[in-house]
Amino acid sequence: MKIKRFVAPDMRQAMREVREDQGPEAVILSTRRLDEGIELIAAIDYDEALMREAARHGAPAPEVPSVDAESESATAPKPRVATIEPALRPPATVDAPPPARAAKATLAMHPLMERTAQDTAQMRSELGDLREMLEMQLSSLAWNDMERRQPLRARILREMTRLGIEPDVARALVAELPEPINAEQARYLPLGMLSRSLMVSGRDLCGDDSGVIALVGPTGVGKTTTIAKLAARAVMRHGADQVALVSTDHYRIGAAAQLEHYGRLLGARVYPAYDAASLRKVLEMLHGSHTVLIDTAGVAGSDPRLNQQLEILADARDLRACLVLAANAQSQALDEAVRAYLPLKPHACILTKLDEAPALGGALSVLIRHRLPLDYTTDGQRVPEDIAAADARVLVCRAAQSLKSPPPDDGLMAERFGFAVAGA
Repeated sequence: MKIKRFVAPDMRQAMREVREDQGPEAVILSTRRLDEGIELIAAIDYDEALMREAARHGAPAPEVPSVDAESESATAPKPRVATIEPALRPPATVDAPPPARAAKATLAMHPLMERTAQDTAQMRSELGDLREMLEMQLSSLAWNDMERRQPLRARILREMTRLGIEPDVARALVAELPEPINAEQARYLPLGMLSRSLMVSGRDLCGDDSGVIALVGPTGVGKTTTIAKLAARAVMRHGADQVALVSTDHYRIGAAAQLEHYGRLLGARVYPAYDAASLRKVLEMLHGSHTVLIDTAGVAGSDPRLNQQLEILADARDLRACLVLAANAQSQALDEAVRAYLPLKPHACILTKLDEAPALGGALSVLIRHRLPLDYTTDGQRVPEDIAAADARVLVCRAAQSLKSPPPDDGLMAERFGFAVAGA
């Protein structure tokens, strides 16, 4: 009989080591909890009768090598263990298998338990695949049924999908369609519906830039360049002494320097604001100026510094917050940015980088979903030329003209709208 000692962090690891070292026929003789984990004594070629006889006569148990015994020389004395503990003996009045035999059965069943767990995981995976396949088939049937019963509405949904409009926005717009509609309406309604659903503030670039305006938004959306465009137009109309620039961006390297560079070119004053108190002092000092433009740090919604930026602006009086969004960003990123800055209650948006956006449907969807008015759009880096007052019809026409893709196939339409049709 070969006896060996195992020490592991937990029982599962100890059993695994026994099985790997001595095989599934090993017998557990004893277990004990130590500071370093679980000590487990196991044996192979176990002779139960011999062990019982040894325990009955008080004979010493077979030798158990210590952890360091294998590294010692063959002539070194081997440590011995005490006789088998009474707990290992079966009770005289209970007809139960000895603990060693029960441990052997548990060890032998362990691989079966693992196989059962693997079978269960595989079954769950197969059921998930089956459910997904059934859902796809049901959504396809529902979409095909809608095309048969309401072909013109299905046509409008297909056109909005081609424009890149998100499914929830497209469904909401189609739900507002009159009953019935004809083929001519189905052809032109999508663009008209988008134009009417887009909110614009009506601000122009000929004098509506007065007051205190703070541009907020994620990094890289073009806040500083947009401020330079607005400041340049204000300087041309009202003079450099009536325009001031304020920077609260002290995180990005070179941000304040870039704003100061624009200020020198325009002849406008530039002030730093490090916190809410300093911003209040700066705005009090600039009271009476026609236009004050605040450039804020660009931080994502998950950035802990966002709360600091919002707190700086929250206490400012008579401040008009404008959320800057990049049209070339993905729809999900735009939506996350809007939700992150909602606590500031932005008054409007500025949509930048139209010239870099392959499609505008995602940006239009976010503006419609959150009912955010649009102030201006920008489509280049030139100061101050590449900025314009928002026009819903121009923006929707630009979105339609920029697309060269064919209509979406039935599979995509079923995935986007099949479940909604089936649920209705």
